[in-house]
Amino acid sequence: MGDLGVSKEESANGSGGTDMWSSSGDEADHLVVMVHGILGNTTNWKFGAEQFVKMLPDKVFVHCSERNINKLTLDGVDVMGERLAKEVEEVIKGKPKLRKISFVAHSIGGLVARYAIGRLFRPSRRKLLEGSQEELISNNNNNNNNNNNNNNESFGGTICGLEAMNFVTIATPHLGSRGNKQVPFLFGLTAVEKLACYVIHLIFKRTGKHLFLVDCDDEKPPLLQRMVEDYEDLYFMSALQAFKRRVAYSNVAYDHIVGWRTSSIRRNSELPKDKCDTLSEIYPHIVNEEISNGENPDKFDESTIINGDYDLIEEKLVRGLRRVSWEKVDVSFESSKLRHAAHSIIQVKDPLIHSEGKDVIQHVIDHFLLS
Repeated sequence: MGDLGVSKEESANGSGGTDMWSSSGDEADHLVVMVHGILGNTTNWKFGAEQFVKMLPDKVFVHCSERNINKLTLDGVDVMGERLAKEVEEVIKGKPKLRKISFVAHSIGGLVARYAIGRLFRPSRRKLLEGSQEELISNNNNNNNNNNNNNNESFGGTICGLEAMNFVTIATPHLGSRGNKQVPFLFGLTAVEKLACYVIHLIFKRTGKHLFLVDCDDEKPPLLQRMVEDYEDLYFMSALQAFKRRVAYSNVAYDHIVGWRTSSIRRNSELPKDKCDTLSEIYPHIVNEEISNGENPDKFDESTIINGDYDLIEEKLVRGLRRVSWEKVDVSFESSKLRHAAHSIIQVKDPLIHSEGKDVIQHVIDHFLLS
C-alpha cells in the first residue's frame, strides 16, 4: 500500500458520481463501478472506494455511481438500470485506456447493476454466428468446471467493449423480497408478508413492485423473472456469465432489509446450518465460503424441495441465476453491539459507525481478480 494517496473528483465528463484513483500518476486500466442501495448516494461507498485505490494502486479506477441517488431509487430497477448503463458508457468514453470492468454493488444496487450489464453487453462474434443462449451457457458451465471458473470470455462477450472481470453483490435481494422471511423486519408472518405485496408500492413506488414481483408491464413476466434470461434486446444472463467471477456476500442474520436466502441465491433447505464460526482471524466476520458451479435447470430434482421451500417464481429465479457459477460468502455480525445494522455494516456505509465491516471490504479486495 505504501504512502500512495488517493485522488478524488466529481466526474467532469457529465456522467455524475465520484471518481477515485491512485495519485501516483499512472493511469489504471481496470474500471470498478460501485453502486449504492435504495435511498442511497455516492458517499455510501466512500470508504470502500478509498480502500480499493489504496490497496490496488495504479490497478483500478473507481467510479461511485450517482445517477440514482436518494428518491430516484424508487423509480424502478429498469429505469435505474438504464441510467446506470448510460453513466458507465460516459465514464468509459472519457477514459480510453480502460480495458477491464468490474462491479461492486450493495443491496438493490446489485439488481440495478445486473440490469445495466444486460444493456451494456456486446456479444462476441462466436455468439452472434453460432451459439444460442442455452448452448452458450452449457458450454460455459463445462468450461467453468474444467478451468476453475476463470476462462469465461472465450464464450461470452464484453461489457461496453471491456473485459468483464468481477461482479460482486453485497446483501442484494436477487430473489426479490416477497418470499417468507425475505424481508426480516416483516417478522416472517405470512399475513403481513402477503399484505406487503399489495401496499409496498405506496412506500417504495415502482421499485417496491419489482422487489415483490407484482409488476405486470404489458402482461410481461415480473422484471426479476425476465432478468434470469436474455430477454428481447437485453442480454441479462449472457452479460452476467461473461464475468470471470460472480460473488454474493450475504448477512446470515440481523439484516432486517434483505434476508439470507435471497442474497445468497439459495433455497431455504440449502442454507448452511452452522453459521457462527469465524473462518479466519483476518476476516473475523466471514463465517462460510463456498463455490457453486453452474447448474442445468432442466436436470433439477424436484424431490429436493421440502416444505416451506417452494414458491414458483422464486424457484424460477433460483434456477435461472444458478445456471452460472457463484462464489458465496456468508457474513455474521452476531457478536456486534450494532448487529441490527448489519445491512449497513457489511458495506461500511459510515466508517465511524459501521467500522466492524472493514474486514468484509478487505475480503472483497483481497480476492479481487485483476487479470
